[in-house]
Amino acid sequence: MPADFVLQIKVTLADIRPPIWRRLQVPADLTLDRLHLVIQTAMGWENYHMHVFATPAGDYGRRDSELGHRDERKIPLYVVAPAVGDQITYTYDFGDDWVHRIETEKILPKEPGTAYPRCVTGRRACPPEDCGGPWGYANFLEAIADPKHEQHEELLEWIGGPFRPDYLDIENINKLLTAQ
Repeated sequence: MPADFVLQIKVTLADIRPPIWRRLQVPADLTLDRLHLVIQTAMGWENYHMHVFATPAGDYGRRDSELGHRDERKIPLYVVAPAVGDQITYTYDFGDDWVHRIETEKILPKEPGTAYPRCVTGRRACPPEDCGGPWGYANFLEAIADPKHEQHEELLEWIGGPFRPDYLDIENINKLLTAQ
C-alpha cells in the first residue's frame, strides 16, 4: 500500500460500557511503535507501561522485551491490518490489562494540507492511568459520583480534581498529535 494512503481505524477500549473509542486516520505506513504513541495520545494514557499488539502475523512489542515479541518498529500498520474489516488487538499495561480492539474501517487517499495522524471523532474520556483496569474503573466512577463514598475525596485528590467521564476534547487530542 503506497504512502499516499491513510487507514481510518476505530480503537475501542474493551470491557467498558458505555464504550470508550476513538476514530483515527493514520498514514498506512505508520509503524506499530508509532501507532502505540498515537493511541496513547488519543486515549489519554501516559505511556508508563508495557504494551503489545496481537495480530494475525504474531505479537509485536518493544524489541528489548523479555516477552519475546517481534519488533514493532519494523512493521507498518498496513501489513497487519491492510483491508477494511481487519482487526488487531492492542493491550496496554499488563497489570490493569487495558485491551483495545483496532479495526480498519476505511482506506482513504491523503488529503493535501491535512496533518496525519488525526482523531476524527470518538466517545468519552479515557479512564485515569492506574485505576485498576475495567473493573477498577467501574469502582472509580462509582466512588467519584457519590460524595458519601469512603474513597470519594481520596480519588478526586488522586486525579487532581473533578473527572468528567463523558467529556472528550478532540481539538486538544489533535494538537497533541500534531506536536508528536
